[in-house]
Amino acid sequence: MSKKEHKVKDEMSRPQSELNGEASLNDANGENGDASLNGANDANEASKEPTIEEQLAQAQERIAELEDKNLRMMAEFDNYRRRTNKEKLELMATAGERIFKDMLPLVDDFERALASINGANGDNGDALLNGVQLIYQKFVAFLAANDVHAIETEGADFNTDEHEAVTTFAAGEDKKGKVIDCTQKGYKLGEKVIRFAKVVVGE
Repeated sequence: MSKKEHKVKDEMSRPQSELNGEASLNDANGENGDASLNGANDANEASKEPTIEEQLAQAQERIAELEDKNLRMMAEFDNYRRRTNKEKLELMATAGERIFKDMLPLVDDFERALASINGANGDNGDALLNGVQLIYQKFVAFLAANDVHAIETEGADFNTDEHEAVTTFAAGEDKKGKVIDCTQKGYKLGEKVIRFAKVVVGE
């Protein structure tokens, strides 16, 4: 009988319990192998998750971003508040600009009337002159009390921020670029020009 036939015969003669035991052992080995494989996979998955240090670094970075954003928003709001307050103050300071500007032609008329009266003769002319001068002085005082004042022109350097040149006049080197004559007074409300002075400029 060959060795192979003896082996088969031995397998057939072995008790069923031993065969079952070997099968159970093989199954157990298979399950253990699968379990080990699954455990290795779980370990690999766990290794892919960020560590505590990485999570902490990410959180600190996020906090820094939020703090920077908050500071920027606060700065923008502060700039907006300051700009708004400045605009309010300017609005309050120039609220009566149109009223005062509309009054300026009346000042011009007063000055023309005074110039005409100065050329009149007699007691009536003097009385009229004094009356108009009194009204004129009160009117100018009212403007001054509200921070409306005339722009200086006599002998001043021509300044485009305050003066409007209506013409030029050859007046020599010493008068070049200077105001020679004023055809209409200019006025400021505070530091804001509400009417430019119309002037003749030397060249």
